[in-house]
Amino acid sequence: MIHTRTVRLPHGIDLVCRTAGEAGRPVLLFLHGFPEAAFVWDELLQHFAQPAHGGYHCVAPNLRGYAGSSAPADVAAYRAKHLVQDIAALIADITADSPDPGRVHALIAHDWGGAVAWGVAAQHPAQVRRLAILNAPHAATFLRDLQADLAQQAASAYMNFLVRPDAEALLAENDFARLWPFFTNMGDGGRCDWLTEPLREQYRAAWRQGLNGPLNYYRASPLRPATAQDPGAQAVQLPDALLRVTVPTLVVWGLRDHALLPGLLDGLDAHVPDLRIERLADASHWLLHERPAQVQALLADFVQG
Repeated sequence: MIHTRTVRLPHGIDLVCRTAGEAGRPVLLFLHGFPEAAFVWDELLQHFAQPAHGGYHCVAPNLRGYAGSSAPADVAAYRAKHLVQDIAALIADITADSPDPGRVHALIAHDWGGAVAWGVAAQHPAQVRRLAILNAPHAATFLRDLQADLAQQAASAYMNFLVRPDAEALLAENDFARLWPFFTNMGDGGRCDWLTEPLREQYRAAWRQGLNGPLNYYRASPLRPATAQDPGAQAVQLPDALLRVTVPTLVVWGLRDHALLPGLLDGLDAHVPDLRIERLADASHWLLHERPAQVQALLADFVQG
């Protein structure tokens, strides 16, 4: 059974969390991406909460700006340091009565949630026992390819639409007509049999609570293709201290992702020495929806290993 709990963080941010499993057990923390919300993890929350599958206390927050969680108006409030602060504080809260206080058994994340999770694991390694990433680029390889790889620059060009001041209004028009193509166009040739009407309604319910917060993630980050008006990633340098991840890490990557190309995996081991990569040839960016059983099995093997 899924429960809902709002966690007030010490710095004043509220995160609405979906939970499953018994408090006081080892914690699995799941972070969603754009344009999603915490509900995308429900099946995994319920699976891993079962005693037969680990009996974990599973938590999935709606990230800052999403679906009822605090949504500051200032774009600067969505810079990486604030997003990492949210999750570090959330970990301290949800693990307080666990067998390993202050540390999650595993941090599991997709897309923008993965970007945040990379930062948490790099900057707060003592809080994360294991890290699992689903189609979310590490900042080092993403920056490299946004600066020098024409194919990734073209694949990421949609970001320059999302930072427009009128993006929220445009995305909300005509039953979110410009948002549904994020699934069809960034997936595998428009095949989205998994995008059922009940699932669409879950997405609509999240989007109706506001899109400006989610869009502020793109506005606050310089990791986007350069334009004539904006140097984007070309003006960025990142210190290694923000990049190196030493915790055991699993990366699961749908190779048919049209937005985040497989080249982003090249050289990743230079920044993540304890790394396992699983490439799914028949999955796209939306591998959690497309290949749920395969993703679940890979996560189970990693989390319980």
